[in-house]
Amino acid sequence: MGAITGTFKGFGVTFSHMFRKIVTTDYPFEPAPAAPRYHGRHILNRHPDGLEKCIGCELCAWACPADAIYVEGGDNTDEKRFSPGERYATTYQINYARCIFCGLCIEACPTRSLTMSNEYELARDNRQDLIFTKEQLLAPLLPGMEQPPHPMRLGETEKDYYVGALTNPGTSAGAERAPWSETGTKDATGEAS
Repeated sequence: MGAITGTFKGFGVTFSHMFRKIVTTDYPFEPAPAAPRYHGRHILNRHPDGLEKCIGCELCAWACPADAIYVEGGDNTDEKRFSPGERYATTYQINYARCIFCGLCIEACPTRSLTMSNEYELARDNRQDLIFTKEQLLAPLLPGMEQPPHPMRLGETEKDYYVGALTNPGTSAGAERAPWSETGTKDATGEAS
């Protein structure tokens, strides 16, 4: 008797799902939007004049529990300036085969250079392709920005870059919604550049 009632209970679950509305996502062609605070692909932000916010301090690498971040710092000169401070990141890599997307690197960054986007399509055919370099992580240049190296445009000292940072955040605001592709950014038509 128990086997028969168990069978009917099992079929009851099946039949109850047969008459529900079918929810099918057309994922590769219409990806579902991620939650606003989703931890996805990292972005290295820029100041409003195009200089990099990353100062090569390596605190993000020290904070990473998975040892997924590699940073080499270098010294800025007046002829070759990549960031407003004394140093900049000559090499910046994140290994997404190791990253656990915990966000501790974001918390450790003193200049708010590193943020996380909503991009979640990071699958690759090759493990080597999961190591993102500085060029892949840098936020795109927005109109009015200049490709570094160039002199400081927002003031004479690095303090001028950080005093008004909350009122003029550069590409920190909205960079998480930038239309990314595998190799770079997309233009207004959706074509990869």
